[in-house]
Amino acid sequence: MHRQIRALLDAGHEITYVAPFTDCNVTPDPRIRAVDVPRALGGHRRRALKAARGALRRGVEDADLLVVHDVELLFRLPRRRPVTVWDVREDPVAALEATSYPRRTLPSLLRRVEARTEGRLRLVLAEESYRERFSRPHPVVPDTGYVPPSPPAPPGRNRVVHIGHLSRAGGAAQLVELAGRLLPHGIRLDLVGAADPEIRPLLRDAQREGLLDWYGYVPNRHALRMAQGAIAGLSLPHDVPAYRRSVPAKVVDYLSQGIPVVTTPLPASASLVDRTGCGVVVPFLDVDAALHAVLALREDPDGAAAMGVRGHQEALRHHNWPDHAGDFVRLLEEWADRPVTSGREVGVLEAWHAI
Repeated sequence: MHRQIRALLDAGHEITYVAPFTDCNVTPDPRIRAVDVPRALGGHRRRALKAARGALRRGVEDADLLVVHDVELLFRLPRRRPVTVWDVREDPVAALEATSYPRRTLPSLLRRVEARTEGRLRLVLAEESYRERFSRPHPVVPDTGYVPPSPPAPPGRNRVVHIGHLSRAGGAAQLVELAGRLLPHGIRLDLVGAADPEIRPLLRDAQREGLLDWYGYVPNRHALRMAQGAIAGLSLPHDVPAYRRSVPAKVVDYLSQGIPVVTTPLPASASLVDRTGCGVVVPFLDVDAALHAVLALREDPDGAAAMGVRGHQEALRHHNWPDHAGDFVRLLEEWADRPVTSGREVGVLEAWHAI
């Protein structure tokens, strides 16, 4: 919404957005035509996906372009549709390795779906590393954000933050343990993001005990404001393939807000921190090391502030969405004018984002 759709709106296009607005407690932008559908969660997905398919089928009748993000929607595309773009924003097979979901045949099925989809739809990739999954070249539009022209407030002294989805493989248990270890030092942990069903009881119990504050899903622009002034931004995922090839979005978010990063030594994240000096790398599953890193940052405010400045400069140079927005809009405009298959022309470009 705040990157791709905003760029299309700024270019004068009309947008219909299919998303679970009510279930995510989000008020749609008044400039778009919003279509509310149920949110797909856990094993209870059929109703949501059926509703999304119906919304797509009705909406594409007057659309020039359909953009989908979720791999599940590839199974539910309308038969009669305009030029369709799959915005590849994750590797679903790698993501399965970070869950306890039974997956005997699912990975091979997903790879076959990807291969088939490549021959039928346009693809745009959010990461360079995704290129190797496909046999043909596809454009890459980095998953970046809006970086303030100058760093926000310098790091504070009494709060750390974690932005983004919470899961066991993402380090949720270590975050809860760290919260309990930080509390005697007068430091509180803010968790901003939705959580996997299996991890929610742990987070709810920790919040009831007063160990941390868990805010659940919060739109990214609000989450970034909530993060400002934290001692550190935490990224403590385990060593699983799903996290090895790219820098987590949360890390870029911390950099954009001038917040030092405390991260586990996944290759892309560790390389970024080592190259820019924007944070601290701690071993996997090592809560002691994470605790000492946070306390050291608090005791050295000048050093933490310098890390924040270096991180902000890195984000401004390499991870600022306005530097890529124009390329994204031109790409979709070109594809809308040059369809993959024949179809009737309509006068207004509409981009669909279905979640």
